[in-house]
Amino acid sequence: MTKAVGIDIGGTGIKGAVIDADTGELLTERIKLDTPKGGEPDDIVKVVVEIVDQLKVEKDVPVGVCFPAIIIKGKTMSAANVSKKWIGLEAEKLFEKALGRDIRFVNDADAAGVAEVRYGAAKDVDGVVILTTLGTGIGSALIYNSVLVPNTELGHLEVEGKDAEKKASYSAKERDDLSYKEWAKRLQKYYSVVEALFSPDLFIVGGGVSKSWEEFLPLLELHAPIVPAKLRNNAGILGAAALAVRQEAPATNPAETALADPR
Repeated sequence: MTKAVGIDIGGTGIKGAVIDADTGELLTERIKLDTPKGGEPDDIVKVVVEIVDQLKVEKDVPVGVCFPAIIIKGKTMSAANVSKKWIGLEAEKLFEKALGRDIRFVNDADAAGVAEVRYGAAKDVDGVVILTTLGTGIGSALIYNSVLVPNTELGHLEVEGKDAEKKASYSAKERDDLSYKEWAKRLQKYYSVVEALFSPDLFIVGGGVSKSWEEFLPLLELHAPIVPAKLRNNAGILGAAALAVRQEAPATNPAETALADPR
């Protein structure tokens, strides 16, 4: 058994758990704390430290952290639903200093994509797979023959003159008090644009709302199959933790190899 910690930072919540990286099973209860209002760097770092402390893991247990931003060589180059102070920040070093240990720091949707390739709905799937996470925003992972193309931001595609995630994310559904049927109409427009651009062989939908997939996925009409993420809202935790383990040993999974040095 190979233990690792995965931390998934989102716009509304920060989750963490200890996993078995060999099987993808959670070895502890998932701890979830609110993302501090404003999403300031120091405030988010404090919450991550608190979660790792609560998990009570030894210093030699690898830690992976995933975050809603383009991440290039440890820097956060964008900021989705968190403070703009993250843009251009040496975020990986900031977390490592606070935690007193090395970490693996990756984009949250990329981590979810790696998890689905390794343990979930994208395992052994040939061709183009697009995973989207529907939550505070829309994250994305683009995978071809199990190889991840890092740092895609398909939630920010323009659909009818609007940033897609502003109209089609789960938070948009809640903000506008939409029924699943009404929300599905917005999702249809979004996924139709993505399909026209990338012609995927499979769509995978993750995020917390994926547990209610029967309420909206059957309402979508696309050429490619669209299925719920097998790992649901734990995918970010599992992917970040799995990548942390692979940082300590050579990557054997193509999706993990692609993340070894994104740029």
